[in-house]
Amino acid sequence: MNDMDAVKTILVIRLSSIGDVILTTPLLREAAAAFPAARIDYCTKSPFLALLKENPFLHALYTPESLPSGAYDLVIDLQNNLRSRSLVRKLGAGKVVRYRKLNWKKWLLVKTRIDLTGTYRSVVDRYRDSLSDFGVEADGRGCELHPSASDRAYARDLPDSGGLRLAVCFGAMHASKRYPPAGFAAVLATLFEAIPLQAVLLGGPDDVPYARAILAALPERFHEQVVDLAGTCSLMQSAAVLESSDGVLCNDTGLMHMASAFGRQLFVLFGSSVSAFGFLPYRAPFELFEAPGLECRPCSHIGRDRCPEGHFRCMNDVKAEAVAAAILDYLRTL
Repeated sequence: MNDMDAVKTILVIRLSSIGDVILTTPLLREAAAAFPAARIDYCTKSPFLALLKENPFLHALYTPESLPSGAYDLVIDLQNNLRSRSLVRKLGAGKVVRYRKLNWKKWLLVKTRIDLTGTYRSVVDRYRDSLSDFGVEADGRGCELHPSASDRAYARDLPDSGGLRLAVCFGAMHASKRYPPAGFAAVLATLFEAIPLQAVLLGGPDDVPYARAILAALPERFHEQVVDLAGTCSLMQSAAVLESSDGVLCNDTGLMHMASAFGRQLFVLFGSSVSAFGFLPYRAPFELFEAPGLECRPCSHIGRDRCPEGHFRCMNDVKAEAVAAAILDYLRTL
C-alpha cells in the first residue's frame, strides 16, 4: 500500500480571507481526484463558510472553534501561521504538509525592489506544491463557486435596464488597493454615454461610503443606470451577481477572485499590488491596469491605509479613459 492509498481522511486549513479561500478550490478538486476514497474536510473562519457550503468535494466544514480533535491521515495547512500551526498541534495528524509562503522574497521586493520571485506563478500553483510528494496534478481548470438556487434568483430579480451588466467591485481592505471613486465614476460615465449598460456596485458594509462617493462623483443623469448593492447582499448573492454579469471592473480584492470562478472577463486595477505576489486572476480572462515604473511600488505586500509618499500615483496614474476604452471594446463584442 502506498502513501496515497493510506490517506482516508484529509483536513484542509485556510482561515481567511475571501480571495485566499476561493483560490484553494482548484486544489480541493484536484485532491479529490488524487484521493478518490478519502473524505476531505475544511477549516476556515465563520465568515467564509458560505464560500464552501455547496462545494461538492467537501464532506464537512469547521471553524477553528468547532474543529474536532480526532485524527486525520493528512492535514494540508494552506494558512501556515501561528494560529493554524496551533490547530494542527491539537490534531492527531498522520502527516502534515504546508504551503510555503514567499514572505522573505516579498519583503525583499517591498524594501529593496529586488525581485527574486522568478517566473510568475499563481498562489494556486504554490498551494499545489504542498502536495507534490503525493503526485497531485493540475487539472487545467480554474477556481469554482456554487451559488444556490436562491442566490441565483436574487441576481435574476435585480432591476434590468435592458442592456449589458457590468459589475463594479470598488472596495478593498486597504486604501492603497482602492481606485479613487472619481476614477470609477469617470469610467462609468464614459461607458454610459456610449452603450446601454447597467452597473452594479458590489461591496461589503465597510464599502458603503465608497459607493456613495462614486455616485456623488457620477452625473445625476446616469444614476438610474446604477444598482448599488454595497452592504446589502451576502457573499454568495454577490457571487451570483458576478456570475450573471457580462464583465467585471475590480480592484485587487476577494471579489476579483470570486468573479474569476465564473470565467468572467475581468478589468483589474492594481495600485500597490504587483503581479509578482502571485494573486492575479487564476485561469480567467483579464486585462490588468497599473502604473509601471514607479520606484515606490510595491510599498507593501498586503496594502496600506494610505500612500506613504502622499501622491498615490500607483492609482492616480491609471487613466480612466484607458480603462473605459478597454471595457467598451470588449462589451461591443458581445
